[in-house]
Amino acid sequence: MELGLYTFADVSLKPGPDAISPHQRLRNLIEEIELADQVGLDVFGLGEHHRPDYAASAPVVALAAAAERTRRIKLTSAVTVLSSDDPVRVFQQFSTLDLLSGGRAEIMAGRGSFIESFPLFGYNLEDYDQLFAEKLDLLLALRDSERVTWTGEMRPPINDRGVYPRPFQEKLPIWIAVGGTPTSVARAGALGLPLALAIIGGEPARFAPLFDLYRQAASRAGHDPATLATSVNVHGFVGETTQQAADDFYEPQAEVMNRIGGERGWGPTSRAHYDQSRSPSGALFVGNPEQVAEKIVANHKLFKNDRFLLQMAIGIMPHAKIMKAIELFGTKVAPIVRRETAVKELSLTGS
Repeated sequence: MELGLYTFADVSLKPGPDAISPHQRLRNLIEEIELADQVGLDVFGLGEHHRPDYAASAPVVALAAAAERTRRIKLTSAVTVLSSDDPVRVFQQFSTLDLLSGGRAEIMAGRGSFIESFPLFGYNLEDYDQLFAEKLDLLLALRDSERVTWTGEMRPPINDRGVYPRPFQEKLPIWIAVGGTPTSVARAGALGLPLALAIIGGEPARFAPLFDLYRQAASRAGHDPATLATSVNVHGFVGETTQQAADDFYEPQAEVMNRIGGERGWGPTSRAHYDQSRSPSGALFVGNPEQVAEKIVANHKLFKNDRFLLQMAIGIMPHAKIMKAIELFGTKVAPIVRRETAVKELSLTGS
């Protein structure tokens, strides 16, 4: 199973002694990706947001900078808001990243968790579903053929045009990222595309039927589910002790969830709710290395996922603490998970 990290590059909204500016956050981000590569993690994802509380409105630019400081780690968006972007430019940008990195680029396409990009780029939010479906169709056509002829309703047609540069990889990997909508899960399966499922609340076990739905939809469409990769993307933090991890992660995570929750009409979180969420059955992966590894392995039994991505850099977290947590994730958590999941796979194959 691949193990990695993702972030949205949070920045401070208010000045103060602990404030983090966009300049500093992006410099810190490159150091975090470089360290993730050095400690042997497999993937690093960077989200796209168009708000004052995040620095990553152009993830591919930051990932290109990271490509020059890393050697083996895969570099992916998390996610590319495809509905409000031009698939031709998305493909060209990630093909360029793929060439710079020697074949380590991926696109994680999704509808996005915020709506700011729609009015910003001149799109009607009422066209939310149709925009994503059409633009995904075009992006896949661009991936599959050097010259493209394509017609849709939401964008001018393309008549036998070449799109360059082509990526380093034979086919640029394109994942579909979803937040738990069954229709989106089924669509990813029907298209035969890898699926990334974000679980940021509730009990993870309740999401297991979505992976069943995904594999069933793939099978009905003629795709072999065994060849399709799946990822679980969650919030969490690794500390040297359980108490340290819980205390370090609580305030930044709670501030973000309460701020976003206030915009969406959610009730406020609390320390009691947080502590419940980091229990073995909860959605937060917070604890010492052994606890986090044990929880990852337990969820792997549920989902049979091929990838696990952890968002530790959430809210205004001190850079030194993020760096230490990345070190622990790569050097302590990852070896346990890889050993345990390898044993399970060997027992299943009878090798």
